[in-house]
Amino acid sequence: MRSLLLALFGLVSGSALAEPSCDVALPARLDAVIERAITEKRLVGTVVLVARDGQIIYRRAAGLADREAGKAMSENAIFRFASVSKPIVMAAFMRMVEQGRFSLSDSVTRYLPNFRPRLADGSIPTITLHQLATHSSGLSYRLLEPVGSPYHDLDISDGLDQPGLTLAENLRRLGRAPLAFPPGQGWRYSLGIDVIGGVMEAATGETLPALIERLVTGPLGMADTGFGVSDTARLAVPYADGSPEPVRIKDGDVIPLFGGAVRFSPSRVFDPGSYASGGAGMTGSAPDFLRLLEALRTGGASILSRGTVERMAAPQIAADAATQGPGWGFGYGWAVLVDPKASGTPQSSGTLQWGGVYGHNWFVDPAARLSVVALTNTAFEGMSGRFTVELRDAIYGPEACRRN
Repeated sequence: MRSLLLALFGLVSGSALAEPSCDVALPARLDAVIERAITEKRLVGTVVLVARDGQIIYRRAAGLADREAGKAMSENAIFRFASVSKPIVMAAFMRMVEQGRFSLSDSVTRYLPNFRPRLADGSIPTITLHQLATHSSGLSYRLLEPVGSPYHDLDISDGLDQPGLTLAENLRRLGRAPLAFPPGQGWRYSLGIDVIGGVMEAATGETLPALIERLVTGPLGMADTGFGVSDTARLAVPYADGSPEPVRIKDGDVIPLFGGAVRFSPSRVFDPGSYASGGAGMTGSAPDFLRLLEALRTGGASILSRGTVERMAAPQIAADAATQGPGWGFGYGWAVLVDPKASGTPQSSGTLQWGGVYGHNWFVDPAARLSVVALTNTAFEGMSGRFTVELRDAIYGPEACRRN
């Protein structure tokens, strides 16, 4: 019945209907994954959008946006994006590269002369914008570092905590932490995109929020997306994995992840003094973010040239460098699938993918003509838990479907 209703209301594309043995069953497969995650209390709420050839073939808002208030999730719910911010900021940055405002080979000190992190031996290497953009600069994230590391001792923010902290102060702290390796000689997920935000502001005299609105969110009509909250009534409450059910995230909560820990301050987004974190500071809705993914899938639309999108989608960091596991490399703003067999994924070579620690996951599979957004309000299940794998596999369906 649900499949029939989706078809009648135009939510299943013509190409989907042309493959009835596969895609007519898609809504039921995805519903089952979502309902199981909510019933098992792995997720509190989620919004999932799947588009093929630019047509939405599945949409679902499920669960609760605010469990304590009993408020249902809505498709236009606004989420704290965390690292879902990165591709938005990188699109704006690469637009400025197109315009000749930067060269990717430029030194960071050309724009931020006081930002001079040192190696362990005390030497000061050159860091390029390319290295910041690809996380090959030697910088890190506090969330990846053990307690007692310089990132903790210097109280460096990952852009998720410390309401009211300025970018100048965070860059001052970051510049005092030793680099993990010489720039260009490794890969480590990092605050590099926050530094790029500072570069963009220094080069133009405009604020990062103004640049993002002018270069990306404005042209694409992403009215819900920014560094503040466009409508607080639609803001989803964040939760963290817990037993017997997820727990509401409060300011100061520190939640273990990948051998480190993430320090959250959900109230940060309401403090106008909080710096605009290019790597983690934006908010927005699933329909908004799908607009960006579709612009990228189709070659840039009104924001970038096709050549720039192709450059961003090419692996700048070799496969297996540490990004999303075996078979994945890294481009400008996301992981790039190089070897699906090594990865064990049904996604096609060239798939772009990333997520966010507040509980999000997205991917674009150009060969399959797919754009997928899965925003949740549950960290970290919605970013890297079983839900993400089950959802992906349900989208691609049985082996017979993948051959069609």
